[in-house]
Amino acid sequence: MALARSKVTAQGQISVPAEVRRRLGVGPGSVLEWNEEGDRIVVQRSGRYGWDDVHRAAFPDEPPSFRSLAELKAGIRRYVRERHARR
Repeated sequence: MALARSKVTAQGQISVPAEVRRRLGVGPGSVLEWNEEGDRIVVQRSGRYGWDDVHRAAFPDEPPSFRSLAELKAGIRRYVRERHARR
């Protein structure tokens, strides 16, 4: 038995039924993937990025050098002072 049914418009668009959106956890702006598995087409929410993917995107060449907590706090103070300095 089907969970829900959708009708394709003349422009090739479909509406995702509310029950399916709720189960997939999708809303406006969400991306769905369509995959072929044998003689079936499976629709799923697009995968999310893991920490390793984000780290590789932020630091493609080499990892950043480690800094102490005092160095990090000093850098934040310096940034805030420069950002909010009266001109």
